[in-house]
Amino acid sequence: MTATRAFFERLTAAGQDPRFSKVRASVRFDIRDGDHLDQWLLDIDHGRMRVTRSGQPATTVIMVSAQVADAMARGEVNGLAAITRGEILVDGDLSLALRLGRLFPHEPEPAEHGGPDGGR
Repeated sequence: MTATRAFFERLTAAGQDPRFSKVRASVRFDIRDGDHLDQWLLDIDHGRMRVTRSGQPATTVIMVSAQVADAMARGEVNGLAAITRGEILVDGDLSLALRLGRLFPHEPEPAEHGGPDGGR
């Protein structure tokens, strides 16, 4: 599983984020890996988060490579810095896109040790 997929699954499992209690919007992530395009749609309704795999229109569209998306999901890349470097393109509400940075880890997540069986 990619770090990006795990990130979206965590958002789905959480279901709610009080930091977005006044937000009502949708954000589509267009994540490109070569010729392949993955699209994730995040609907935010007063803090309730719902993630689907969809290319539907959204309030804000964030375009990013799979490599940068995975690095952000692991906490290795700061979204604002990536926007400044042109690694992320935002179409729509830039302030919302920047605010979404709160959802990503702020430092690299620890690597799993011991292989698939947990080191047993």
